[in-house]
Amino acid sequence: MPEIIEGTKPTRMELLNLKRREKLAEKGYKLLKEKRDALILEFLNVVKEVRTLRKEAEETLAAAYKNLLVAQSELGIANVRQIADIIPSTVEVNFYSRNIMGVSVPNIEIPETKRTIIERGYGLLDTSSVLDDAAKKFEWAIKKLIMLAEIEGTVIALGEEVEKTKRRVNSLEYIMIPRLSATVKYISMRLEEMERENVPRLKKIKKILEEKKEAR
Repeated sequence: MPEIIEGTKPTRMELLNLKRREKLAEKGYKLLKEKRDALILEFLNVVKEVRTLRKEAEETLAAAYKNLLVAQSELGIANVRQIADIIPSTVEVNFYSRNIMGVSVPNIEIPETKRTIIERGYGLLDTSSVLDDAAKKFEWAIKKLIMLAEIEGTVIALGEEVEKTKRRVNSLEYIMIPRLSATVKYISMRLEEMERENVPRLKKIKKILEEKKEAR
């Protein structure tokens, strides 16, 4: 049996106050439960997106490395390394945040990672089409990896919110609402008991008053 809330007095005012709290707790429980279910659904959708993006990134990287190995066999490892040193090696991104159901999640502004031959700093006469294909695939993989980082950050934020909401739902369902209900029941029973105890007293007082009235 749930414990009653300590320090409560068996009065009608306290009973009304507890009933209001019980209704608010039940309403909050319903809203939080709906939020939890919606968050879980969103979380599962994002996890599915993560799996898709990760698979695409892995496949693109595998194809890029395959092209790179072919280019190394054609041009030599030293030449490929020398060409790689020419290509800009950084990609600038901007970090923001967006809101999903009250949860702040990362939002990365993804730049255009695809470059032209001029932007890469080499010409096809100096290299090979296989190396150029490898560069294109690596550029595409970088974009996928940045997208993956954003989505994985979203998964973490949503997962934490799901756990927090679940704890609040469980607290209301198994602790707060049962304790409020038990306390309301206790005070109701106590007030009924007090009323029953007062009936004989009231009858006795009424009888005394009637006897005094007859004696006048």
